Amino acid sequence: MKDKSQIGVIVGRYQVHELHQAHCEIIEEVMAAHPSTLLFLGVSPVSGSTHNPLDFTARRKMIQSKYPDLTVLALPDMRSDEEWSKTLDARIREVHPMGSVVLYGGRDSFIPHYKGSFKTKELAARTCLSGTEIRKNVSEDVKASRDWRAGVIYGSYNRYPTSYQTVDIAVFNEDDSRMLLAQKPGEDKWRFVGGFVCPSDSSLEMAARREFSEEAGNAEIEITGYVGSFRVDDWRYRTERDKIMTSLFRARHIYGRLQASDDISALRWFDVEGFDLTQVVEEHRPMMVVLLSKMSLEKPMPEGHPTGDKDLVVAAK
Repeated sequence: MKDKSQIGVIVGRYQVHELHQAHCEIIEEVMAAHPSTLLFLGVSPVSGSTHNPLDFTARRKMIQSKYPDLTVLALPDMRSDEEWSKTLDARIREVHPMGSVVLYGGRDSFIPHYKGSFKTKELAARTCLSGTEIRKNVSEDVKASRDWRAGVIYGSYNRYPTSYQTVDIAVFNEDDSRMLLAQKPGEDKWRFVGGFVCPSDSSLEMAARREFSEEAGNAEIEITGYVGSFRVDDWRYRTERDKIMTSLFRARHIYGRLQASDDISALRWFDVEGFDLTQVVEEHRPMMVVLLSKMSLEKPMPEGHPTGDKDLVVAAK
């Protein structure tokens, strides 16, 4: 006979496209043991990722379509295990102010991180399945159905707009008299060497060195300065919510044979003195203006030479 004073609480993530057998075994075991059962879904602050592809509403509907009488609530992830546990305990008592509580988790569950006041119990499901492996397999299976396409559209809209981080590098020779620029296939104008930052890069400077090595034939550079950050008006993203933000670095070519590679078709040295901005692709011109302006300010002026903003603007055009 069920103890009417007991509340069973399940805590999990359920980041799968459908409930699998191990999920059902745990839910049904807890519901059979308690007159009242709550299921808390962990909600990550990072949405639309490979570990957290589904939002709370999608997962709640999935669970309640099979278990309509089960109360499903959201539980946000937190930095501190203590704060997370305190929040979980409080939310349980919001629903059930009285009665004893038992928290249930499966293999690799929340239990080692729980610092609250209620009893915990680990349930060993008869079926062992990996949510990570399930998501990987699902990601490789393109369906022909309307619902599948609608789900892809839903996922695209229900995520934060992204500012993609890139790096660009203005590479100079030893006396800064010449600047190295790159050309992409199908373009007749020139640009800075650069590319997207990888999650494995430990810093933007490391990303800059890596990108240059990949696109300029494994040549080595020394980062000599930071020019600034810029939103790039990349034609590929002009109709998208997502945009590109780049950081422009100054660098000096140290050694290694320069050779266009990766997605670069040509490399060329340009004289800095009298450089013509129309040679640069439009999306890189704002960066070039700032770079040349800063270099103009750094250059020592002859005695009696007029200086000021007016001269600077003319030099940058």
